[in-house]
Amino acid sequence: MAVACAVTASLTLLPLSHGGAGAFGGDTSGPGTAQAVQARAGDCTDPEASLLPSSADGPSIAKIKARGKLIAGVDQNSFRWGYRNPENRELEGFDIDLVRAIAKDILGDPDAVIFRAIPTNQRIAALENDKVDVVVRTMTINCTRLEQVSFSTAYFQTGQQVLAPKKSLITGFDKSLAGKRICTAEGSTAYEALQKQSFGSVFKDPHDGTDADEDQLTVPNQLDCLVRLQLGEVDAIVTDNALAAGQAAQDPAVELKGDKPFTTEYYGVATKRGANDLVARVNQVLVDYRRGGANSPWMRSYRNWLEDGLPGITAPPAPKYRSN
Repeated sequence: MAVACAVTASLTLLPLSHGGAGAFGGDTSGPGTAQAVQARAGDCTDPEASLLPSSADGPSIAKIKARGKLIAGVDQNSFRWGYRNPENRELEGFDIDLVRAIAKDILGDPDAVIFRAIPTNQRIAALENDKVDVVVRTMTINCTRLEQVSFSTAYFQTGQQVLAPKKSLITGFDKSLAGKRICTAEGSTAYEALQKQSFGSVFKDPHDGTDADEDQLTVPNQLDCLVRLQLGEVDAIVTDNALAAGQAAQDPAVELKGDKPFTTEYYGVATKRGANDLVARVNQVLVDYRRGGANSPWMRSYRNWLEDGLPGITAPPAPKYRSN
């Protein structure tokens, strides 16, 4: 198999350069009328429902403006989402385009960004410790994470799927995984899915203290799984099909297994919990980002980065808002 073109990021937060540069079969919501969802304190029946859009300033926005830079936690290793182009050394991808749109709205300059590469398992900690203002890093919205961070409305629909060599007898997220070594990223929804149903596969709990730790099946960065698959150290990867499509584009010897994902999930822009002014501002950016039909900024970015690996998407997911 071809060697992955990106170099895996280290476990620490790395400041990067400031300049430059339905995901599956089934219905994908269009950018039509937003849905309002009644929310009560402590109630999380619809985690994708976010705050109403607003362009008003608040303490989080004021801090960004005083600094003159938006600090964004991103990936630099996920092909087509957030990766460093080996030719021009610039960060590029679908998530990077969205970060620049947020910076342009708040600061008037799409290049007014400090990018920080963060591993999958440090996304929440980076927000809690004020290392970044936002995380735009293929981060799934769910109720568990909403106890720790706040989210914008959904900007992409995805789902969990199995990635394995084309010659593998693995057929999907099913009993064909029995006895197979499965790689996931720590802190990912893929890892949570395997905790619930493993089909007899082997995957590492990084905190269980057993000999499974030696297999290093659960890794800090999702791209580490592709490297381990290429080296024959694991038999398959469970990850978002949106990320897996980028990995399959990097390595033509692997493919998605199964007809479609076995979950439905949505990516959101994450902020520190309670940064309501920033969440509302990002939601306003997303209103404008979705607007324009086939010529919207969202659709242009999709065609540029994702359409080859994830064809058939005709619109972004429609936003959902809380009614209180």
